[in-house]
Amino acid sequence: MSPVLTTLRALSPESLDACLTAAIAAVSVHNTQPWLFRAHGPEIDVMADERRRLRVIDPDGRQLAMSVGAAAFNLRVAMRARGRLPVQRILPDSAHPETLVTVFPGPFSPPGAGIRELTAAIGRRHTSRSPLRTSAIPWRVQQDLLAAAAAEGARLTACAPVSRDGLLALTRAAAETLHHNPAYRDEIAAWAGGPAARTDGVPVTAFAPRDAAARLPLRDFRSGRPELYRPVTARFERFPALMVLSTPGDTRYDWIRAGQALQRVLLTATVHGLAVTPMNQALDVPALRHLVGGDGAGPHAQAVLRLGYGSPGPATPRRRVDEVLVGRTP
Repeated sequence: MSPVLTTLRALSPESLDACLTAAIAAVSVHNTQPWLFRAHGPEIDVMADERRRLRVIDPDGRQLAMSVGAAAFNLRVAMRARGRLPVQRILPDSAHPETLVTVFPGPFSPPGAGIRELTAAIGRRHTSRSPLRTSAIPWRVQQDLLAAAAAEGARLTACAPVSRDGLLALTRAAAETLHHNPAYRDEIAAWAGGPAARTDGVPVTAFAPRDAAARLPLRDFRSGRPELYRPVTARFERFPALMVLSTPGDTRYDWIRAGQALQRVLLTATVHGLAVTPMNQALDVPALRHLVGGDGAGPHAQAVLRLGYGSPGPATPRRRVDEVLVGRTP
């Protein structure tokens, strides 16, 4: 341990549990929650749980790394809300590649209003898959979202009408490709529509209705579970507001930063009363992903978001702290 760290005060057990509870509330692909935590002294390691990686749509672990990055961001916010300046190291030890981020509480400093707002948004942030109102997102709010991504080293770009229509076409093509892949259907079945007591995955209550006009290609979590099909349709907005989150590089480091940026954007959207839906199907198909992010030379698309005003969506289950904390040493 660094001599500097030995002079810092670790979080109390109560504060540690509160910070980890906040971390667990982060967004993750299919709510797989692919993270583990290890506390040693003042340091908290945020680790990848490879057992929860989606082998079909995430063969290189990009979305797993983003999910872990999102959890690390919530951990930082919760730590800051408790009056400590969080310090993080990304990929801190090549000998332990499972540790993606290490966070420790730095000096004492009272949190500002912005941190208090983000902290309050952690428990309110839920993925929405419902129709949204077509009212435009104010420019000031868009600027806050762009600034949230930039603060974590990423870029958020609002899609103009032509690029929006092209992105929707790519997403529909990707959804069709995925639907006809038996391995994808098996994978999504493993993480969607499980028993009510399950503490991960996407419950039936969070499934999206079908777009009555067949224009908006939201992810169909019934693909692998036809017995869960309900003929529920709804009228979705004709011109959805789409934004693309991208990074200059496409390394594991970039993926972790992208996850932190994504979580900051989602919390900022929640503060402003916006609902958000991930629409990442085109990023799940390698042949299509480069068409979303550019020409392959960068920027590299990491997430596609649909935003608007409407229902924030139902809460999805979360694992307990004792299920994800693998070590706690003095």
